[in-house]
Amino acid sequence: MRMFLVALAATAMAIGGLATHADPETDRIAFQKYYTTKFPSVPRDDFQNGIYSIDKVSREEWMEIEEFPPYELAIDAGRDQFETPFANGKSYSDCFENDGAVRGQYPYWDAERKEVITLELAINECREANGEKPLKYQKGKIAELSAYMSFMSRGQKVNVVIPTDDPDALAAYARGKEFYYRKRGQLNFACIDCHGSGSGNRVRSEMLSPAYGHPTGWPVYRSKWGAIGTIHRRFGGCNRQVRAASFKPQGREYRELEFFLTYMSNGLEFNGPSARR
Repeated sequence: MRMFLVALAATAMAIGGLATHADPETDRIAFQKYYTTKFPSVPRDDFQNGIYSIDKVSREEWMEIEEFPPYELAIDAGRDQFETPFANGKSYSDCFENDGAVRGQYPYWDAERKEVITLELAINECREANGEKPLKYQKGKIAELSAYMSFMSRGQKVNVVIPTDDPDALAAYARGKEFYYRKRGQLNFACIDCHGSGSGNRVRSEMLSPAYGHPTGWPVYRSKWGAIGTIHRRFGGCNRQVRAASFKPQGREYRELEFFLTYMSNGLEFNGPSARR
């Protein structure tokens, strides 16, 4: 156990997790370098495919699944919702340009509101601005809308901007980073424990995926769920797996975590929705 903890500490320092005063770009370079060094045979762009970038067996299964992807129905349902007018006659297209192909714009820092805005948060704010009730954030209609908009946005590059002259933006980034590296729950695990030093290792029958590229394929159809879900649903599941209290979907904690983690994948392409185990 002691050797394991030493290895985790070394990983955190290699990725920048213990460099609390490092600037975001220094963090990002170190973060990406860790994974490209650990998995030298993986082309950088392939990290957008998550576990399929490092696990040959899973990749073969995935390529077969992609012939008839299980998220197609979600895309169709999301398209229907996007094109259906609200009661006031307006629609989502009045909130989102380019037929909803805006995934590459999220998450972003809103300097006036002093908070991180995610795609799912923007979807519900669009609804409420047009007199509609908000949707639940983890699955169902909001995941279908996000699936359609992500599908329309495929190929857009992750390009999260963190204004380094805005102390509030830097504080939000720092909190997201701290969340990712902080140990929690009865099992005393941090996100980086599984998806940093643990990436490429197996837990029972499943291989742990690298954190680099994690945000690119959402929303995801998981075989375990039998449905499509948002990244905040997955954040909550991870917290429960380490026996820690979860946080509110689209609450500040998870939005800032998404802000940090997506910034770490800058340069990759969004390719959601996708399918995972």
